Amino acid sequence: MRRQPSLSFPTAPGNSDMKKDGQDQQQLHWDRAYTAEMDFFGDEPSTAARQAADRFLEEGANLILELGAGQGRDTLFFAGLGFRVYALDYSESGLWGIIDKGVKTDLGEMITPVFHDLRNPLPFTDNSIDGCFSHMLYCMALSRAELEFLNGEILRVLKPGGLNIYTVRHKGDAHYGKGVHLGEDLYEVNGFVVHYFDRAMVEQLAEGFELLSIDEFEEGSLPRKLFGVTLRKK
Repeated sequence: MRRQPSLSFPTAPGNSDMKKDGQDQQQLHWDRAYTAEMDFFGDEPSTAARQAADRFLEEGANLILELGAGQGRDTLFFAGLGFRVYALDYSESGLWGIIDKGVKTDLGEMITPVFHDLRNPLPFTDNSIDGCFSHMLYCMALSRAELEFLNGEILRVLKPGGLNIYTVRHKGDAHYGKGVHLGEDLYEVNGFVVHYFDRAMVEQLAEGFELLSIDEFEEGSLPRKLFGVTLRKK
């Protein structure tokens, strides 16, 4: 009998322990969006995930940490390629969607969904993860200081030589400078907060890593303009 996946709560279930600030409002916003639409971003894996998978396979990675897994379109793709995946998100609605899809596709035993606020330390031991992937998680409602903390945590849990592959919307995006300015390069448009990057910020966040590449690409009908960043733990 296949193991039924379950939802892990390393930072304690029930959001009463979380600070009631702007990011927690974003958490509620994403919960509502995912509840309203089962495949908010579609059901096909992102181009970024396809490219990251190729790199992880080349590196011989087995255990992948996905940050901001959402409803699991990339999670299921990684699991289907044989990777074991820790899928972290702070939307319970999104994570239960991953569980449901894992059961339906028989990929649930490859996936561990984890409810986690990324402002807190990652719930993994040092040097235990082969690779980390996140698609537009870095450009969510996280301050520069919080991003520096997160990158330090990723550096801690990755094995030596492990890859951290992430994407972010950059300042060439059509939405940059639009909506409500929340400080730094954070803007709120239609209820969603985005932190826009430039190359200097990517380079500053690379402390402790070897910066392998910064690639520009587009996604969606707007289109969103993004950087794809590949870092290697030294």
